[in-house]
Amino acid sequence: MNETQVIAALAALAQQHRLRAYRALVVAGNEGVTAGILAEALGLSPAALSFHLKELTHAGLIAPVQEGRFMRYRANYASMTALLNYMTENCCAGKLQSCDAPHCCNV
Repeated sequence: MNETQVIAALAALAQQHRLRAYRALVVAGNEGVTAGILAEALGLSPAALSFHLKELTHAGLIAPVQEGRFMRYRANYASMTALLNYMTENCCAGKLQSCDAPHCCNV
């Protein structure tokens, strides 16, 4: 993941409804969730949720799949892992074996 992609991902997550939607999709696992179920769970109108899901999709954090009349959304775990790796790649100056911040380097 390059710096431009990281900035886009962090910007997409820097909003309450998008962060909640993303976390719900991560919890849902590979099965994902349809937009209607997600909107109901988050207490958002379908139009509002659609806007937020579009932002997460453009940032590469989620992937929509058409299922008949419905859209199913799934978290892009490869993108999530890449973002976490980018954020922690220089943890403890790259010296993980002597790191005294275990929570930082447990990736």
